[in-house]
Amino acid sequence: MEIISLLIDFILHVDQHLQTFVQNHGAWVYLLLFAIIFVETGLVVMPFLPGDSLLFIVGALCGAGLIDYPLAAGLMLVAAILGDQTNYSIGRYFGPKVFQWENSRFFNRKAFNQAHAFYERYGGVTIILARFMPFIRTFAPFVAGVAEMTRTKFTAYNVVGGVIWVLGLTAAGYWFGNMAWVQANLSKIIWGLIFVPGLIAIVAGWRAKG
Repeated sequence: MEIISLLIDFILHVDQHLQTFVQNHGAWVYLLLFAIIFVETGLVVMPFLPGDSLLFIVGALCGAGLIDYPLAAGLMLVAAILGDQTNYSIGRYFGPKVFQWENSRFFNRKAFNQAHAFYERYGGVTIILARFMPFIRTFAPFVAGVAEMTRTKFTAYNVVGGVIWVLGLTAAGYWFGNMAWVQANLSKIIWGLIFVPGLIAIVAGWRAKG
């Protein structure tokens, strides 16, 4: 419970924790940023780490001169691309092992064929949009691997999505993160970056199901 409490505190006050980390450990912050983004996007069991809010805050700290923007953005971009690629590869490896049991209790060949067809047709858009949706961005590349989405197609959209996600949010933080109004409402913005994309995904999924 204490670990969960600390994690929640880090997510909700990521700006304060990162600033303190930079002051205490200097350049080690770049390794920390790389690790957080890679783990969140690369390990399907860690979908709760900060993503959108972290990128925005890092951009704001870069704008304040505490972190080097090109270095931080570049490392996080590499981490995001490698993370999704790793997640996809894990799904690709385990997918055939799971689906070899025809019509098992949890998986069946029909479900696999439907997932494969979906990702071949809409997978590119899914991979890009999933970048901006907490939890979904962690599971989407894994499912793409399980569904055996073509690797070259996945890689292309993975790179495009990673560039838009990382550079877009860090740039937003860089240019707007240190404005007085943003600083005064930073906690609300962080909550928004966490819940609004997720809510949009839930509503879209519910409407699609209906």
